[in-house]
Amino acid sequence: MMSFKLQVILVVILLAALAVIVAMLKKRTLDLKYVLVWIFCLVVLLIFSIFPGTMTKLARFIGIYSPVNMIFFLGFLLAVTIIFTLTVSLSRTTGKVRKLAQMMALENDTWKKENEEAETGAGVYAEHEQAHEELHLQ
Repeated sequence: MMSFKLQVILVVILLAALAVIVAMLKKRTLDLKYVLVWIFCLVVLLIFSIFPGTMTKLARFIGIYSPVNMIFFLGFLLAVTIIFTLTVSLSRTTGKVRKLAQMMALENDTWKKENEEAETGAGVYAEHEQAHEELHLQ
């Protein structure tokens, strides 16, 4: 079993981590969709810290005979969940960057064509004005 002193230390650390995450959410440093996994993990750890017997009961219910192995199993699940969440986010961001680059390329091409047409049109207009002035001088 866990000593009372260790329980208090764990609860204080977990509450401090939760407060930091909430503060970062309020400042919009982090997005809620990325932090939900961490908040869920902190709440589960807080429950296991306050009621350490629940870890043993849950481990035996699942078929894991040691609570320490249960902790490693939960850590593995958390890591896989976070990696999957970040992979999905990276894929979406990559798609958005690709689409934005294509839109910018099209916009740049359109801008170049408009400038070329404007320069060509201005050149013709300038030649026309010069020819008109020459006619007046004669």
